[in-house]
This record gives sequence, C-alpha cells and structure tokens, in this order.
Amino acid sequence: MMKAQSHVGLTVKDLDTSIYFYRDLLGLEIGTEPSPWFDHAGLGPAVGVPGAILRQVCLRLGETFMELLEYSAPPSDTEAPLLSHNLGASHVAFEVDDIVAKKAELESKGISFYSDINVVDDGVLAGWRWVYFADPDGYPLELVEYAYSRPQEEVDAGIAKYLANRPTPPNG
Repeated sequence: MMKAQSHVGLTVKDLDTSIYFYRDLLGLEIGTEPSPWFDHAGLGPAVGVPGAILRQVCLRLGETFMELLEYSAPPSDTEAPLLSHNLGASHVAFEVDDIVAKKAELESKGISFYSDINVVDDGVLAGWRWVYFADPDGYPLELVEYAYSRPQEEVDAGIAKYLANRPTPPNG
C-alpha cells in the first residue's frame, strides 16, 4: 500500500541558483543540506542514467519534500524543460491561501506569470483559482487556491460514473 507522497524530484541546471529561487523567493525550507557530488559506479544503474554524477538537496513542502538534482554528467539531452503537452512533462503546484496576495508578492520579487489568475466556477474544477509561472530553468510551476469545494457526493458520483464507463485497458 502507498502511504504518502515522499517527494517530487526536479532536475535543475544549477543547484545553488535553484536553492535561492525555491528557498529565498518562494519560501520553501531546506530539509537536508546540499549533498556532495555523488559519482560512485552504482549510481547510474540505480537512477537509470548511465554515467550519472549528481548532487541534490531536499526542500520541505508541507508534509513532503521537493528534491532538486543537478547532474554534472551525462550532459542533458534537452536545453529546457518539456512544454506541458509533451509526454513525460510535469509541473509542480503550490497551494496558497490567497492567490492574489501571493502572486503580487512574487511579482514584487521579479517573478513573471504566464497570465492573470484563472478563475473556475463550474465543472469538475469549480472553486479553483490558478496561475502558472516558471523557475529559473523554465520549469512550469503553478499557484492554486481552492476558494471552495464541490459537494463530496457530487464528486463521488462523478468518480463512480467514470469508473463504471471507462474504457477497458489494452491487454486488460
């Protein structure tokens, strides 16, 4: 059984620059001191990256961690993070109590946002307030405020309907 999410890992170009951004600008706490460079022979097979040499740090994010990893080898196959529509792309969303105030605070620190705050008041995401921005490497991040929640029985009914009507997986 899965108990909880331990951490989300994110590969960055420069660990120190990213620590500044996530700690000093966004306010995450350092949970473990930055590691030395790991370059032992078993690392590559363990992380699925032949010849891997990396260092990392964990930043506390509520009850979980955000792990930042900087690889010195092998060189990256990409110059920038994948755009959201690409297979394997991801983003991290930070829940906030007041999205208007948090967006203004981050803008005052020089952070640019992709758009104004998006407001959703109908459908499955009713109550969401959200807006995207990027870290120093261009990795997409999101602020989310849950202004209100849909009634749980409505959510449960939607889940039950999906499960009853979902397509059968291939080879399933």
